[in-house]
Amino acid sequence: MAPAAGEPIGVRMRDGGIIEVALPASAEIEGPEARVAGTAVRALANGRRMPVLLVITGVVGLSPEARHVYSTSIAASAFALVGESPVDRVIAHYLLRSRTESIPAQFFMSEAEAIDWLGHYTSED
Repeated sequence: MAPAAGEPIGVRMRDGGIIEVALPASAEIEGPEARVAGTAVRALANGRRMPVLLVITGVVGLSPEARHVYSTSIAASAFALVGESPVDRVIAHYLLRSRTESIPAQFFMSEAEAIDWLGHYTSED
């Protein structure tokens, strides 16, 4: 099931130069939604590579096309995936296995720890 019209993928710039991508819970993310989010990330990054916080809490799944969009991001300097459940961890490892580039990536069950880790990859460093 794709995200409902009222549940788009959230993309915003957080304090500290970290881009947050929040996937809607109880949804299966398809390619078109992932591409829209990817376009928003590139716009925020404005030609720079920036750390990305990918919140996957409660996501049901990712289509192969969505997985490809996230794993081949050209705007990310690092990915921190955040989730709360064993299912979130499985989805995170599914994404982490698909990386084709040497972008640092790690799964966290704590958003604070993820943000701390991403701090090492901000453009200010």
